[in-house]
Amino acid sequence: MYTEFFGLNDKPFSISPDPRYLYLSRRHADALAHLIYGISESGGFIQLTGEVGTGKTTLIRSLLEQLPEKAEIALILNPQLSTKEFLQSICEELRIEAPAGLTVKDLIDRLNTQLLRAHAEDRRIVLIVDEAQTLSPELLEQVRLLTNLETTKKKLLQIILIGQPELRELLDRPEMRQIAQRVTGRYHLEPLTFDDTLLYVEHRMKVAGAQATVFTRPAVREIFRQSRGIPRLINVVADRSLLAAYTQDRSKIDRKLVRQAAAEVFGQRLHRPWWPWAAALIGLAAFGLTTTNFLQAPSGPAERTVLELAGDPSVEVPAQIQAEATELAPVTLEPAAAVAELSDMPLAELLAQSGESTTMSAAMRALFSQWGLEYQASRGPACEQASQAGLRCLFFSGGSIGQLRRINRPAILTLSDAGGAEHQVVMTGLDYDRARMTLGVHSHEVSVVELTHSWYGEHLLLWRPGINAGGDLLPGQRDEGVRWLRESLATIRGVPNPDPDSLVYDEALETWVRDFQRQSKLAVDGIVGARTQIAITTDLGLDDVPLLLDRAN
Repeated sequence: MYTEFFGLNDKPFSISPDPRYLYLSRRHADALAHLIYGISESGGFIQLTGEVGTGKTTLIRSLLEQLPEKAEIALILNPQLSTKEFLQSICEELRIEAPAGLTVKDLIDRLNTQLLRAHAEDRRIVLIVDEAQTLSPELLEQVRLLTNLETTKKKLLQIILIGQPELRELLDRPEMRQIAQRVTGRYHLEPLTFDDTLLYVEHRMKVAGAQATVFTRPAVREIFRQSRGIPRLINVVADRSLLAAYTQDRSKIDRKLVRQAAAEVFGQRLHRPWWPWAAALIGLAAFGLTTTNFLQAPSGPAERTVLELAGDPSVEVPAQIQAEATELAPVTLEPAAAVAELSDMPLAELLAQSGESTTMSAAMRALFSQWGLEYQASRGPACEQASQAGLRCLFFSGGSIGQLRRINRPAILTLSDAGGAEHQVVMTGLDYDRARMTLGVHSHEVSVVELTHSWYGEHLLLWRPGINAGGDLLPGQRDEGVRWLRESLATIRGVPNPDPDSLVYDEALETWVRDFQRQSKLAVDGIVGARTQIAITTDLGLDDVPLLLDRAN
């Protein structure tokens, strides 16, 4: 309908994975290059993860169009199969004759014969498993055994596991360590930044044949806010916005039109971030703390400080929220050890009965308590109070349970109840299948599965930098913090500090940093940002740092 109105050749925001419309952010480009390299050169496992809608399937479609000449692909889109069905599917993909009645051993023998034949002809065979987070433990073990098919010099089968963040959690389990140790490359697709969202929208419109700018910059900012940078949601909101503009005979799409379109798409489940309101509530807009160094990397899309959000021109702060900021009375919270006994009330019932215990102010008090501090609203902005105690605030807008495990710090999470109302709670403990949540002065245990149904990924935490300002350290940089970095990594590695007086971030230290990031399942980029610093301080085993998981775990 609207394609002719806007002079387009086809719909630019279809959610089908058309490689023509693939926009490669830096992270997407790195992932694609790594996959292509892995197919050509390496062996074992490559792990690619990302939230639903971040472009994993489209990336694989693009990969299939750029295959090296001597590569054969076996693509398994639905791995919820028995072991025999799984092996039969691989044989079908590789055109290996596998008549009915063959045993699992027969199928593996035929697959091994094909792999040896391909190796003799200098061809690569790659198994790609989509939705790999749904693999059963038995099938994962079979996948691992397939990597034993090898010659004395080379693995015969390259395996690429693609899945949601739960795949990382699955492979993090102790019983999966044999597989995790064989993963030679890990990539996680983060949501897009605002700048990437702007380029993404422009790219898709141009591919579709647009000759003029249709989406204004404020409109794209609203798309980014509503979609949280997730490409699939960007497509849905942008497509509905084009349709709405067509029905209203408008050639330009503004922010108001996008908001109306998003309301139609999401209905009552429309997600309105509470963090900008919280930013106003705690007065961060007036606090001149430097926050630009809190990102893991300059283009990290999911990490934002609350100060950045407070300064976002697209944020509307209701007057009553601003008024409430001056009415909060100082409240003293008992130490974390004095929190009431645990309960295991269902999460939905817990939120329904939460009352005033899930306000931002109550959550801040509970979070401060985890660090042995007292938060009082009358003493000024929360992050300023934290800074006076040597702590920093750090905000993530697209997190996952796996990310919380790796950061391993108590955090304020926003949860949505069945009616769409939002609640701020503090996660104070995390196991493989249970999480401990603090609401006011009461502590509750909920299942991780139940929690993920109510959590959009936004969370805020406190951390203590090992470097004075908590800023990033980059290769080649000369900084006093380099001395701390080298000494800390030497301690973690259990070796003497080779150059205790050096302030230069040299190549040898970068090698140490990348090794540490790889072992800690962080982005391996050599940049010592907030997440890497947090992981270092965790491994140093400092006694005054509260953790979600015991160090023994």
